[in-house]
Amino acid sequence: MSTKIFAHRGYSSKYPENTMPAFLAAYKCGAHGIELDVQLSQDGVPVIIHDEAVNRTTNSKGLVKELTASYLTKLNAGKRFKWLSRKATIPTLEEVLDWMSKTNLILNIELKNSVFPYKGMEEIVIKMVHDYHLASRTVYSSFNHDSLFKIHKIDSAAETAPLYKKSIPVPWEYAKSIHASAIHPHYRNVTKELIETTQQHQIQVRAYTVNQTKLINRLISWKINGIITDDPKQALACLEAFKK
Repeated sequence: MSTKIFAHRGYSSKYPENTMPAFLAAYKCGAHGIELDVQLSQDGVPVIIHDEAVNRTTNSKGLVKELTASYLTKLNAGKRFKWLSRKATIPTLEEVLDWMSKTNLILNIELKNSVFPYKGMEEIVIKMVHDYHLASRTVYSSFNHDSLFKIHKIDSAAETAPLYKKSIPVPWEYAKSIHASAIHPHYRNVTKELIETTQQHQIQVRAYTVNQTKLINRLISWKINGIITDDPKQALACLEAFKK
């Protein structure tokens, strides 16, 4: 088994997070997968942005849920990256899926619905993923574990993974209880024993957000299933060095 490297919000250490330039850069450097965040606009369109408000990452202000998709996709989402030759915008999920369908990338969709429980989000996102024939290489994750349980009820074949920051006593049993096929713990919760025991129960382990070389090397040596990182190029170099 080889560890898969997921670009967290794309190649976000070098490019504007959750934008096409970041996703393209992650793909070009050889990342196995891309992790991105989905919310719903005021008019119910899935858009790719992490925060519930646009204030931090764009040249505007306001809550995503109170702005239309047309307005959101015109904002400058790369305001801190002056060197970019073209404006980085907030993409729609459909735009990303259309591009990803022409690649071999694995997709990790994080549903950002723990603060605002967007009504119908699961149905909308799952339908779109199926429309682009990407269901077999998509993993759904969320801090809202009820949402993951709902995804399983909509599509029993869907791969889901609960995100968690605080330790869960028996995470493999918890994952099974919500029909998840993996767990996505914060890296501080990951030990060699946790990886081995969880994998013995046929549950995969992918840690977030791992950016230190020493820790990346340690997790690879422990045969973790996936590493979610802001710097996929660095993680891939660690993986290549480990194989030699």
